[in-house]
Order: sequence, then structure tokens, then C-alpha cells
Amino acid sequence: MLSSTPRTRHRRMKENGRSERADLLAVLAAGRIAHLGAVVEGHPMVVPTVYGFDDERIYLHGSVASRSLTTGAEVCVTVTVFDGLVLARSVFEHGINYRSAMIYGVPEWVRDDEVKLHGLRVLTEHIAPGQWDYARQPSRKELAATALLALSLAEASVKVSDGPPDDGDSPDAGLGLWAGRLPLVTSWGAPVPDPVLPPEIGLPAHLAAYEGRPV
Repeated sequence: MLSSTPRTRHRRMKENGRSERADLLAVLAAGRIAHLGAVVEGHPMVVPTVYGFDDERIYLHGSVASRSLTTGAEVCVTVTVFDGLVLARSVFEHGINYRSAMIYGVPEWVRDDEVKLHGLRVLTEHIAPGQWDYARQPSRKELAATALLALSLAEASVKVSDGPPDDGDSPDAGLGLWAGRLPLVTSWGAPVPDPVLPPEIGLPAHLAAYEGRPV
């Protein structure tokens, strides 16, 4: 079960709330970009960043010079997956279908090289499965220049909206207007080689398999 704290308790649209840890992991698996919210020097800052995760933590990548990654204060990390539009008979009832997660806590700045390599591996494999073993892995100098935050998944809130318009039994149902859902479907395009790539270097199988696959 997910935590129930004053920050994670569902107050509005409780019917969209999810309480199982599997729901949290499913949202993280479906997303690609997280937004890290923190207060830096007295001002709010929200930074988009790639991420990876395991069963216990979400890992966030950045530069050691990034102020948002070095505050040592509480943060809120959000991941949102946009699944489509909900088109009702009135503009007031329009909405979106989505899956979202909010994770709270004080992140740990990962300094141990072995733990950092684990975090960077799960991050890389989340964004581009197969690429960690294919590409050159980080050198010691690159590891030192890379900031990696590890944030526990202990305090998290999940919401999912996946239904049709809810005005089908309202007076607007008599307007004779179309209503329903417009799903968003995204897929990977054809790989585009680096312009300076020698022609004899072929596309690896794990990347060739991307084309046409749902994101």
C-alpha cells in the first residue's frame, strides 16, 4: 500500500486516487520526464529532468552545478502521463485522461560510485533499454561531474483518470452534440544516424526495435 500522510491524502476527486504501490511503479514505468520542485534561495523552482527508478527509490540526474539538486531540503517530484482528451457536451465539463504520481521527501545526493552507477544504469535503461550495455559507461571523471539524487518512494500519491465525459445524464445530453474520448497515441519514429557516423556502423538491434513501437 502507498503511504497515507497529510500530503498524500486524496482530498479532491478521490475516485481517481490509487492506493497500491504497483500503481505508483506503473506510472513511473510509463513516464519519461519528471519535474523536480524545490525552494531555492527562497524562491520556488521546478526543473524537468530524466529519471530512473527501482522498487525503493527514484533517481534524478543532473549537473553538480545545478542549484536545484544541491539544496538538501524537501522536494516534490511529479511524473505525469497524458493519455488523451475528454470531450464533453459543454466546455465546462471537458478534461483529460492522465496518470500521475507525486513523491515527497528529502533526496539523498548519491556519492558512492557503486550506488551512483546503479542509479545511472536504471535511469539509462528506463529511457533507452539496452543502451547501458551498448554504449561506453561513465569514467571516474564523468561520475564526479554528475549529480544523482535518490529519493525514497515511501511518501507518494497517485491519481489516474481514464473515464468518459460525465455529462451523459445532464440536460446537455439533449443538445445533440458529439462527446467522448480522444486518445493520445505516440510511437517512436525511424532512427536518424549522426551525420558524421561512418556508413559501415550499423544500427544495433535494440535500437532498430524501437521504430513504430508505442512510447
